[in-house]
Parts: sequence; C-alpha cells; structure tokens
Amino acid sequence: MLTSLALIFLVGLALASICQKLKLPRIIGMLITGVLLGPYVLDLFDASILGISADLRQMALVIILIKAGLSLDIQDLKKVGRPAILMSFLPAVFELLACVVFAPIFLGVSLIDAAVIGAVLGAVSPAVVVPRMVQLMDEKYGTDKSIPQMILAGASLDDVFVIVLFSTFIAMAQGSGAHIMDFVNIPVSIVLGILLGAVVGFLLAWFFETKYSHQNLIRNSMKVIIVLAVSFLLLAVEDKLEGIVAVSGLLAVMSMAMVLAMKSVPEVTGRLQEKYGKLWIAAEVILFVLVGAAVDIRYTMGAGIAAIGLIFTALILRSVGVLLCLVGTPLNKKERLFCVIAYLPKATVQAAIGSVPLSLGLPCGNMVLSVAVLSIILTAPLGAFGMDLTYKKFLNQAKGTA
Repeated sequence: MLTSLALIFLVGLALASICQKLKLPRIIGMLITGVLLGPYVLDLFDASILGISADLRQMALVIILIKAGLSLDIQDLKKVGRPAILMSFLPAVFELLACVVFAPIFLGVSLIDAAVIGAVLGAVSPAVVVPRMVQLMDEKYGTDKSIPQMILAGASLDDVFVIVLFSTFIAMAQGSGAHIMDFVNIPVSIVLGILLGAVVGFLLAWFFETKYSHQNLIRNSMKVIIVLAVSFLLLAVEDKLEGIVAVSGLLAVMSMAMVLAMKSVPEVTGRLQEKYGKLWIAAEVILFVLVGAAVDIRYTMGAGIAAIGLIFTALILRSVGVLLCLVGTPLNKKERLFCVIAYLPKATVQAAIGSVPLSLGLPCGNMVLSVAVLSIILTAPLGAFGMDLTYKKFLNQAKGTA
C-alpha cells in the first residue's frame, strides 16, 4: 500500500504539473495517472488500496465539502435560493429525459435501461465543481451575484437527487418496481441532512468557542481533527439509518461547516479554512487519481460513436435545464454561460455507480459502464478546462481584491 501511495502522490503531482505548464487543468494529469497506473492498464496499485478506494475518495470529498461549508455565507445562499434549488434537480431531469428519449435510438436499449443510463449520467461531479467554486469564492470572482455559492449548493444537492433516482430505476430494472417512498426520500434526505449538520455545527461552535474560549484548551489543529472526525461520524449515521430514514451525510457535513463558520470567531474560521486548504492539496491527488483508477477504458470500445452522441445530446438538454433555472436572475449572458460550463463535468458519482448494473448482472450493465466511463473521459476535462479558461473573462471580481 505504501508503494501505491507513493506512486499516487509522485506520479499524480508530476503529471498535474505537466498539465499545468501546458495550460490544462491539473486534474487531467491526476485522472491520467489513475487510468495508467490502475488495474486496467499497468496495474501498479496494490489491491489493498483499491479495496478502500471508495472510502478514500469519500474522505477527500469530505475535506473539500468542509472547506466549502466554511467559505459559504448563509446570507449569500438566501440571495440565490430559488435558482440554487432548481439547479439541484432540473438540469438532471432534463439530462435524464434526454437519455430516455435518445438512448433507445442511439444505443438500442429499452426504456428502463435508458432511465438507468440517464440516472448515471445525471449527476454533476462535486469533485470537479466544488474545489473550483471554493477557489472563486476565495478570489471573489462572481461573488457579487453569489454565482459560485449558487453552483456549489446546487451541485451538492444534485447528487442526492440523482442517486435516489438511480436506486429506484435499478430496482425497476431488477423487476421489483418503484415505490412512492423512494421519491419521498429525496426531500427527506436533503432536509434531514441539513438539519442534522446544523445541530452538530451549533454544538461544535459552543464546544470550541464558548466552553473553552477563555482557557484556549483546544488549538486550531485539534479543531481540524475534531471536525474531520465528526464529519466521518455524520457519514456513518447515513449508513446506519439506511432503510429506516434517509439522511444525506455529505449535505450534513457541509451544513455543519456552514453553521460552525457562522457561529465561530471570524479569525478562527479563517484559520480552519486555511488548514483545510492545505489538507486538500493531498486529498485532491488521492481523489482524482483513484477516480481515474476506477475508469475501465476497455468498456469505451464497445460504446463507440453512438454513446458519444448520446452524451453530448444529453449535455445540450442539460444546458437548457441550467438556463431555465437562471430565468429571472440578474446574471448576464456570460455569467449564465459560465453556469452552463460549470454543470458539464462528471466524474465522482459516475465512477462510484457506473459499475453497479454490471455487478448486479443486469443486461444493460456493460453499456451503462461504457457510457459512464466515456462521460468521465469527455466531460471532466471539458468542464474543468472550461471553468479554468473562462472564469476570469465571464465573471466580475469583487472590488478591493488583488
């Protein structure tokens, strides 16, 4: 495992630096590292690290979601409430409908198989989007209209919606049908996740600032560890309550961080943001290299041009969904286009659930995985490069910043 970790960091950082010098997003180098060193090409990663790959990816996501939550201002979210809520499900619905209509034509699959493909494709990648929105908030790009806050909130909720739909369509594909509770669980999961995180955030703020502020017994480094540990417990709560009540652990983590930032001394919040920013340097490499390692490029051959056509057709309709979410907002054309670009990349969710139909023995398994892999290869670099290339041109930078 130690050798694998060494390869992840050394090769991942090396290829990321090369991409940066070529004016390409660093994550492309990290994804390429994972694909090349992963089990489907050179197979240089130890089986033990691949066995905990999903857990490591989730840990990395937790780190960036904590940093995102600490950076978010609840007042900013109130400004963009309606479009953020719409962006949490409407673009995914448009993409899902596109797959239901066009997948049978492009790929010759059944309607329920098309719905499964649409549910896999429907999620935007928080791993690609969230770090960039945090960067924009740090650099004050688009913050005058709360654009990064809106995209960050919408992208975080989007995954909850899509994963519940995916589970429902998988059950239907297996012949067990859909249940009304599957759809009820979507808002329940979101609301309970936010409430649970808020309560935990209040308790942590009291523990850090009220009880020990005068004695100064808890250093900021210890606070980082405590917050991280509590975040892992929130994810564990989601797993423990599965089948009883739906709770989104990742939303709870971000909600906890937001309330903690709101209730803490600004200087403390700033130091926590800084420390989580440093943690993200390592977590980012682990996340994207292991996402790349989960990509089985063998399955891209069977899908071919038809799958590429489906992916881009679905992206066009997804973009229409994003633009509809922004109707009535003060955003200009360039800012709206940036929002469309920010909602293109797919990676984390597709890597996590793309192989599920195949593992369950569903006839559509190979095709679903092929489309999932292609969507990562095509859209993760496209979205990342698009955001990096356009944010300074399309978004205004708040006054008083460098």
